[in-house]
Amino acid sequence: MNFPSKLIEDAVVEISKLPGIGKKSALRLVLHLLKREEAQTQLLADALVAMRTQTTYCRQCHNISDQELCQICSSTRRDRQIICVVEDTRDVLAVENTAQYRGLYHVLGGIISPMMGIGPNDLHIDSLLKRLEQTDETEKVQEVILALSPTMEGDTTAFYLQKKLRAFPIKISTIARGIPIGGDLEYTDEVTLGRSILSRIAYE
Repeated sequence: MNFPSKLIEDAVVEISKLPGIGKKSALRLVLHLLKREEAQTQLLADALVAMRTQTTYCRQCHNISDQELCQICSSTRRDRQIICVVEDTRDVLAVENTAQYRGLYHVLGGIISPMMGIGPNDLHIDSLLKRLEQTDETEKVQEVILALSPTMEGDTTAFYLQKKLRAFPIKISTIARGIPIGGDLEYTDEVTLGRSILSRIAYE
């Protein structure tokens, strides 16, 4: 690909390093930025630099934050007796978008994967256990929800956590697994269909 300017080429090369963006898409974005007001492009650049240099992680749940405690952990409207354990921040966003959950979260920062060289010590498991040792009755955890992906690695992580959590007098639950709304049974894999039947609920 020939570029009319070394500056354009450098910008295209850097943008094309982002996931899902090829050289052609990167070039379209660069040309679009050139057409915008210089101040608008500067605002974008400033936002990206601030995001990279000022973003931190919540000291309690390890979710992405711009303060010591994230907005969820510092909120007085959340149910502090329930913790939903997830793999990463994307899962927090997914659960929050349902508007059905009002408890707190705990981000593991990954899942156990021997193939990738990720073990229990590489995850935020110890800090989860410390949260369960809370003695204040108003904030004492009563339930932990394991909201991990239904994969071999996710199930391995859930099994490991379940063994660790048994030492605490709390309820341990997991998210339901079944047929998605709008899905056809004939296209559903056998494992999902089988779990849906075993986890069936009363028809109301």
